[in-house]
Amino acid sequence: MTFYTEPTGYEKTALSDLQGAWQNLRNEVVEARPFPERERILFHIDEAMSWESVRNLEQMRNTLLLIQNIAAQSEVPDEVREWIKIVKQDLDEVFAALEEGKVV
Repeated sequence: MTFYTEPTGYEKTALSDLQGAWQNLRNEVVEARPFPERERILFHIDEAMSWESVRNLEQMRNTLLLIQNIAAQSEVPDEVREWIKIVKQDLDEVFAALEEGKVV
């Protein structure tokens, strides 16, 4: 009988970077001083991080676009804007990796 053992090393991928960027964005929004549309942005971040969005990256892309639009029309702290840009860059890298066959 064999037992499943935990891997000793993990390969860093575009998907792991994207996951980290979403988590950092969410943390920044939570820790930022209150601002208009904060709760709406949090709702959509949680939606983008949901299992349904992870399994359908086009849905995640659409949710990020919605977050970008809300942020553009509201008084969002600069740090939040910066993390939105980072999430966008990381999501673009995931799509590029998919096209190259590097992400399954």
